[in-house]
Amino acid sequence: MDWSTIAALFGTFAILLALSVPVSFAIGLSSLVAITMTLPLESAITVVAQRMAAGVDNFSLLAIPFFILAGNIMNQGGIAARLINLAKMIGGRLPGSLMHVNIMANMLFGAISGSAVASAAAVGGTMAPMQRKEGYDPELSAAVNIASCPSGLLIPPSNTLIVYSLVSGGTSIAALFLAGYIPGIMMGISLMIVSAIIAKRKRYPVAPRPTWSEFFATAWKAIPSLMLIVVIMGGIIAGIFTATEASAIAVLYSFILAVIVYREVSFKQLPQIILDSAVTTSIVLLLIGVSMGMSWAMANADLPYLIADALMTVSDNPLTILLVINIILLIVGIFMDMTPAILIFTPIFLPVAMSMGIDPVHFGIIMTFNLAIGICTPPVGSALFVGCSVGDVSIDKVLKPLLPMYVALISALALVTYLPQLSLWLPELVLN
Repeated sequence: MDWSTIAALFGTFAILLALSVPVSFAIGLSSLVAITMTLPLESAITVVAQRMAAGVDNFSLLAIPFFILAGNIMNQGGIAARLINLAKMIGGRLPGSLMHVNIMANMLFGAISGSAVASAAAVGGTMAPMQRKEGYDPELSAAVNIASCPSGLLIPPSNTLIVYSLVSGGTSIAALFLAGYIPGIMMGISLMIVSAIIAKRKRYPVAPRPTWSEFFATAWKAIPSLMLIVVIMGGIIAGIFTATEASAIAVLYSFILAVIVYREVSFKQLPQIILDSAVTTSIVLLLIGVSMGMSWAMANADLPYLIADALMTVSDNPLTILLVINIILLIVGIFMDMTPAILIFTPIFLPVAMSMGIDPVHFGIIMTFNLAIGICTPPVGSALFVGCSVGDVSIDKVLKPLLPMYVALISALALVTYLPQLSLWLPELVLN
């Protein structure tokens, strides 16, 4: 065990983050410093460069830029408004109807766009003025939007699950996508329960009962957007195309929907949308590349074996091990974004989980659910920042109404962790 290498790796990483160095550069530089503890500088640079190149040299990763582009097209294509109207028809009669509409719209839009931040911006930006007009507390409205936007990271298509598939050694993307449905829906339902309790206490209004004609008219307008999920998942499950090919089809479908059918996006807007998608893609792929370098540095220092041995000394009970891993990941999620956390900690924890008989698909859902909570928490939660921005509230004021939301999310995480069939039932039913 090379303790000096481990100290150099995490010490440098912590210092660089404290200096506000971008996380991708912090990962790459700390990996380089750690490797120079055992190899000459030239060899260390070569190793990092090779691992970065190998990390992004994977056909499955093509799905990420395509899904990002599809999400950006849909974000500006009028899809959020149609899904919000559909959510009003479904949840309008519940106590605190607009909070439930916000949650359901985030589940629907997040499932289509695959981005929590895009969902928080598109849905929250539309819902915030409506909720203010109806007398909802702005801080509570923002908290509901922030807590519910990560549901789309579990409900497919999900770039996070694609990254997990890569770093876990090729876990089936189709199985991961199917496994995310029930936990993603549970995330939304847990928040709806809390919202209903709060709404009863605050006596928030209930929306008028819609007529059947209004319901069907609204549903008809939203069906083309929802069909994207059917096309993508239906094609993957039927074996018509792979997840990577499905991402390209998602771009074509969203282009036709936003530009030709809804006419909310013009051809003049497309270059900027493509540029924004390219920038986001470059950030994600750089993170993947440098994280592969960090994984090599950790493996070279025998860190995975150290952590595995430490966990095994705590207990040989899988339930206890999962509890410890969840606690660690919840803490990690507070300080680190999802993608680097998945890339860094999957090679550490997955071998331990598999040695305890835990299915890699189930473990991927646990990790994704767990780290999704982190993007709603300070100090680095991206969903928290976007949700506060579109809701026009300060972070310090939104934290109190977020507390019961955190309790609901962690409770749902516990159910997903200890009831593996919640994740595995659909993949076993459809793929076997």
